[in-house]
Amino acid sequence: MDMESQNHQIPQTQNPPHPIPESSPQPSFPAKLAHQLKFNLIFRSKWAELNGAMGDLGTYIPIVVALTLARDLNLGTTLIFTGIYNIITGAIYGAPMPVQPMKAIAATALANPDFGIPEIMAAGILTGSTLIVLGATGLMQLVYKLIPLCVVRGVQLAQGLSFALTAVKYIKKVQNLPKSKAMGERHWFGLDGLVLAIVCLCFIVIVNGAGEEYHPVREGEVEEERPNRKKRWRKIIASLPSAFLIFVLGVILAFIRKPKVVHEIKFGPSPMEVVKISRHAWKDGFIKGTIPQLPLSILNSVIAVCKLSSDLFPEKDFSPTSISITVGLMNVVGSWFGAMPSCHGAGGLAGQYKFGGRSGGCVALLGSAKLVLGLALGTSLVTILNQFPVGVLGVLLLFAGIELAMCARDMHTKEESFVMLICTAVSLVGSSAALGFVVGMGVYVLLWLRKVGLHAKTNLIV
Repeated sequence: MDMESQNHQIPQTQNPPHPIPESSPQPSFPAKLAHQLKFNLIFRSKWAELNGAMGDLGTYIPIVVALTLARDLNLGTTLIFTGIYNIITGAIYGAPMPVQPMKAIAATALANPDFGIPEIMAAGILTGSTLIVLGATGLMQLVYKLIPLCVVRGVQLAQGLSFALTAVKYIKKVQNLPKSKAMGERHWFGLDGLVLAIVCLCFIVIVNGAGEEYHPVREGEVEEERPNRKKRWRKIIASLPSAFLIFVLGVILAFIRKPKVVHEIKFGPSPMEVVKISRHAWKDGFIKGTIPQLPLSILNSVIAVCKLSSDLFPEKDFSPTSISITVGLMNVVGSWFGAMPSCHGAGGLAGQYKFGGRSGGCVALLGSAKLVLGLALGTSLVTILNQFPVGVLGVLLLFAGIELAMCARDMHTKEESFVMLICTAVSLVGSSAALGFVVGMGVYVLLWLRKVGLHAKTNLIV
């Protein structure tokens, strides 16, 4: 009884247990995936993204049209597959990751009449397979870490200047795109004249200027809340989709130059079939296509794209492994059905960024347009593109090349600039990014050995 009374008299010092808050349920994997895809594909600015989608056409249209006319490339199938690639890469990376034809393979096909569709596709499949192996084994990541930035910048500068020089040829001279030959001086006036190209060039410069620059507000300065009339007009002009407007103008002029082109259009997709590749085609494709293309793909499609992506989008993580594998898969799948071997490219990325592309929605929009055109018009679309003013096309290519070349402005020491410029000079004169890369790496190693030797000599003297 005493014990019971004592127990009743002892106050309860322990606090009553608080109810445990229920943990919020974690989102499922499909929900996370849907959220990430939505974030990657959302437009940062509607007009700017639409404009950015046109920034890659300066390199895409000439190569595809030339191969379609000269080597009977299936344009409809190429548009369908490259459109799907655009949509997928936009969703994966959340950046304007371009899809371009493989230039070394295209150049070989245009220069060599015996290098036909089977050889082109064999070269694409073999190049893609090699890139998948390099990515899956982690060797591409090792290559990315070992190659110095000054050598990569040299390759980028050479590629950018090459684009710019080609663009000037497009503007100055009449071109036969299927044969990649100049046909004489371009006339000043006309629907594809010099005056038209110069007006388009001036329009882009007025709208876009030299590119996007960030000017921070200094400490103590107050930004004007009420913009004056000049600033308002400047903002309106800067928001115009210059590349898109010029591309639409080019399409309109194509119909004006040849009104009968409307009757040559056939609706419906091109027939799609598996390409038959002989043993001889595999051999020629590897020797003449894969060997010259592989160094360019490793350097410009993977290494340079990763470096440029890190510069333009420092908040995103672009892995050489994933980019190598996506490029490889594109070609291992599409090339079997006759789609032009494709890759990413630093030039296309620079061009799309130059004209306002900032998200994956930019290239997904372009991919959707390609997909619709491929399904609706197929190969008959080449009749329209063949009438597109080449001078206007050259203007778009010129700005894409300049934007890529401007990436080389971050070389801070004379030694870095020295290596970069040697790499650029050899690449341009030899018309080979691989040769420029080898020479650039050799010069870089020699300078490093010289520095080590001088440092050891100084230590001995001390």
